[in-house]
Amino acid sequence: MKEYKVTTWKMGLSNNNRRLEDTLNEYAKQGWQVLHIAEHSARIVFERDKNR
Repeated sequence: MKEYKVTTWKMGLSNNNRRLEDTLNEYAKQGWQVLHIAEHSARIVFERDKNR
């Protein structure tokens, strides 16, 4: 069984790429994988196995 997490990425004035990379890496450490990044709404959908 899978579980999902949806988060909204908030762009700032500087270091956007670095902050996004840090955020993605932090979720990856928790077992989440990016399923989809919505281009215009800045939503990121993550997926992982529920019984991990």
